[in-house]
Amino acid sequence: MTDAPPSGAESTEESGKQDDPMKSYEFDGETYIYTDKATNVTYRFDQESNKWVVKEESKVSSDSKESLKHDRKERADGSEKGDDSGPDAGAAESFGFENDTHTYTDPNDGSVYFWDREKSAWFPKVDEDFMAKYQMSYGFTDESAPGSKPPEPTQPPPSQQAKADKEQRRLEAKRKTQEPPTWFEVDEAHNTAIYVSGLPLDISMEELTQLFAKCGLIARDERGKDKIKLYRDGNGEPKGDALCTYIKVESVDLALKILDGSQIRGKTLSVQRAKFQMKGAYDPALKPKRKKKDKDRQKKMHEKLFDWRPERMRGEPQKCERVVIIKNLFTPEDFDREVQLLLEYQQDIRSECLKCGDVRKVVIYDRHPEGVAQVTFREPAEAQACIQLLNGRWFSQRKISAEIWDGKTKYKITETDAEIEARLERWDNYLEQRDEEKGKKEKEAKGSNEEQKASQ
Repeated sequence: MTDAPPSGAESTEESGKQDDPMKSYEFDGETYIYTDKATNVTYRFDQESNKWVVKEESKVSSDSKESLKHDRKERADGSEKGDDSGPDAGAAESFGFENDTHTYTDPNDGSVYFWDREKSAWFPKVDEDFMAKYQMSYGFTDESAPGSKPPEPTQPPPSQQAKADKEQRRLEAKRKTQEPPTWFEVDEAHNTAIYVSGLPLDISMEELTQLFAKCGLIARDERGKDKIKLYRDGNGEPKGDALCTYIKVESVDLALKILDGSQIRGKTLSVQRAKFQMKGAYDPALKPKRKKKDKDRQKKMHEKLFDWRPERMRGEPQKCERVVIIKNLFTPEDFDREVQLLLEYQQDIRSECLKCGDVRKVVIYDRHPEGVAQVTFREPAEAQACIQLLNGRWFSQRKISAEIWDGKTKYKITETDAEIEARLERWDNYLEQRDEEKGKKEKEAKGSNEEQKASQ
């Protein structure tokens, strides 16, 4: 086992400067292989001992062994004298490991290279020393030398480039905010409105809606009305033109194909994409400000228009037929005096309605002046049985009524903030009193148990 493979006749100072020392080395995927051209002896680098050893399959003749010993002796003599100018004198020192990666140090300039296993190639290690050498070699020119050219501008580092882009965007946004606001045009890809002219003067909104609905779903405003505008003159009479806004752009294309050129009562219609032009000076105050909840409501309204459900079969009961509305159960003042009545009423109604079937939900509208309670059953037949059981009966000295919910009437009463706060305060007081009474009963029960034990 040797410290470094012999280099034979090529170990001269002149060959070390001209020949590339890497030509004598190979990498087999695990370690480095070195073949001595003078003796044809193959060495491999042992990673455990960090030394070069003779490869087993290589056969060395006696003459080669003698020359190998001679070369070792010469190298040993040279190392004692401090001569390390040969290309292979520091071969073992030129290779190493860093983070389980093979490294090679060029003895000529000291550059460090990494071995990339995927690409099977050596790549230089980019660090501060490498950048300094690179700039010294390529980044500077002598301006005093005749005919020298100034260095070409280079790209800034990524961090500086990102800061410059951010500053540019900030200045652009600031410039746009300083510009006076103006009207803008809607491109065809987002324009869902059509302008129709040549309409009969006696056309009605119902007829106009049916005409535009042939080409697609008509958009609706926050109030749920179709976005159709029939233009009128100063006297309120139709002028023969209208504006319609669809939900989808495809409806506009369809209207241009179907409605344009069609006739109604001898009048030929002209349909084109709506164009909005500014009349007079721009006034931002004239543009209505829409709240977020209005936008969300309109979005849900449009989604509901696209919701398709099969029509109810003849004789099939509606969902509202499973809900029973009971009235005249209480007055809102009853719960103001005794808060616990709300739970008692809910439990009493549920227990009574369970006689008729499966009760899904019981809701007490305690703020409603008619004293309303809503009971939801599983089947409509159970709701009908509940009406027969409760309608006209007396409950807490009140004659109650029971009927099927019409599916439209809303019984929930909106409370003010002050009313909600007062109601919550009453609930807190009620819960505190209930806990105190519960604690007293537990103490009394505990005391009675102790007295019984003492008497025994």
